[in-house]
Amino acid sequence: MPHGYLYIMANHKTGTLYVGSTTDIQSRVFEHKSKANPNSFTAKYDCDRLVYLEHYDDIGEARARERAVKRYKRQWKIEMIEAKNPEWQDIPLQWDD
Repeated sequence: MPHGYLYIMANHKTGTLYVGSTTDIQSRVFEHKSKANPNSFTAKYDCDRLVYLEHYDDIGEARARERAVKRYKRQWKIEMIEAKNPEWQDIPLQWDD
């Protein structure tokens, strides 16, 4: 199976959170930031900041982690983010040109 990522997007510090998983983090984050689907949750709530990222060797593990994190209380998600990214900065990715 391909590798995978669990990620959290936000609109601002302690704002709206979106939890997702993907095999292609660059493309997925680009979709969120560019609002490729204007009717999506991230477009509606302007979640265009990548604030949390975990890498997995298997997409199945990333999807299982996504399901678990989506069940977490909001405060637990905030604590996860702040443990790795206390300023809620947009995590830069290397873009292929």
